[in-house]
Amino acid sequence: MHLAVPFALLRLGWRSRKNPAYRQRIAERFAFFPALDQHPRLCLHAVSVGEVIAAKPLISAILTHYPDYRLLVTTTTPTGSTTLKRLFANKVEHVYFPYDLPTVITRFLQRSQPRVVIIMETEIWPNFYRHCAKKNIPLILANARLSARSFQRYEALQPFTQHILQTIDTVAARDQQDVERFLQLGMNENNVQKTGNIKYDLQIPKTQITQGFAYRQAWGNRPIWLAASTHAGEDEILLTTHQQLLNDFPDLLLILVPRHPERSSTIATLIRTQGLNFTQRSLWQNPQTAVSNETSVVLADSLGEMFIWLKTADIAFIGGSLIERGGHNPLEAAALAKPIISGPFVFNFTDVFHTLMQANAAVLVDNPKALCKHVHQWLSNPSTAQLIGQNGQQVIEQHHNATQNIISLLQQTIAKLK
Repeated sequence: MHLAVPFALLRLGWRSRKNPAYRQRIAERFAFFPALDQHPRLCLHAVSVGEVIAAKPLISAILTHYPDYRLLVTTTTPTGSTTLKRLFANKVEHVYFPYDLPTVITRFLQRSQPRVVIIMETEIWPNFYRHCAKKNIPLILANARLSARSFQRYEALQPFTQHILQTIDTVAARDQQDVERFLQLGMNENNVQKTGNIKYDLQIPKTQITQGFAYRQAWGNRPIWLAASTHAGEDEILLTTHQQLLNDFPDLLLILVPRHPERSSTIATLIRTQGLNFTQRSLWQNPQTAVSNETSVVLADSLGEMFIWLKTADIAFIGGSLIERGGHNPLEAAALAKPIISGPFVFNFTDVFHTLMQANAAVLVDNPKALCKHVHQWLSNPSTAQLIGQNGQQVIEQHHNATQNIISLLQQTIAKLK
C-alpha cells in the first residue's frame, strides 16, 4: 500500500500546477496534525466544493443539535477547504481527509477520536471503513447515491464491494433507486433508508441575494444569461453561442463562472480571441462600475458567489454537461426560480434533472445548436422563461426534509452509544 505514496505526492504536484494550494498542508493528508482535544466529536467528510455546499444545512443542524460536541469536517480539495472556512469559519474543526493507508488511518482516528463518522454521498475508502468498524465507530453514508455507472463498477467487484459495505452502519439514501442499488450490492436492508436528497435543503444567503439585486440594478434592464460551473471544453461552445445570440440581442450579457477559478487566465484568452469586451471578477475594485454597457462577458472567477450571479441572471446554463463530466447541481438555480438548461451529460444528477424536467423546470440539449435555440426562445419570451423558473422553485419547496431525516438517524446512532 505504501508504494502508492510517491504516486499520491506526484498527483498533488501535478494538480498544484494550476492550484498551488495543493502544495500546502500535505502533512495533514498523512494525518500529521496536532491531537485534538478530548471533547466528544463527530466527523463529517465532504470531498470538495459541491459536497461542502450540499452539506451546509446538515452541518448547521449538527451544530444546533449537538452544541456539546466538536464537529470535525474533512475535505479532499483546497477549494472545498476554502469554501468550508468561508461558510463556517471557526464553528467547525477542519483538516484534510487522510490517504487511505492503514498507518495513516490509524493515526487519524487516534488524533481525532470521532464518536460517529458521516460521509457525504458515496466516497468508498476500504481501509478507513474497516478501521472504523474495528474501533466500533459508527459510519453513516449521508445523501448516499449510486449512479448507474458507479453501480456497474461496484457490481463488477461484488464480493469486495459487499465486504466493504457491511462495515457501514447506516446508508441514508437519496431515493428509492439508490436504496435498491445498495441492496443489490449486498447491504442489509435494515441498514438502508430513504431520507431524500439533502441538496434540496438549500440555505440561501441573504447577503448574496441583496448583492445580486444591487448588481442587477446597476447593470440596467439588459438580458443576462449565466453559464455556471463550466469546465474546459465547454467555454468555447458557450462563447460561440453567446456570439450568435448577440446578433439578435446586442445588449445580452453572459456571466461565465468556471468550476475551477484557476482556469481564469485560459478562459480570458479565449474571450479575447472571440473579440468580446469582458471584465474579470477577481480584478474588480468597484463592483458597481465594473460592468459597463459595452461589457459583453463577466468572467466570474470567484468562489462562493453563485447565488449572486444567479440572482442577476434571467437564464441558467449548468456546466459539466456538454462534456462527459456528469453535470452539476441545478437546484440552486431552481431555488431562485431560474429556467435551467443543461447539456446531455448529467449522470451525476440524473434523478434531480428527471424531477425538474417532469415539472417543466429544465431542458437538456444535445448540441450547441440546440443550446442556442433554447436560450434564444427564452430570451424572446421572458414570461415563458419566468413560468419555467417558477416550476423549479415549486420542486424545491416539495422536497424540503432530507436534513431532518438524516439528523434523526444520527440521533438514533448516538443514542446507541450511550
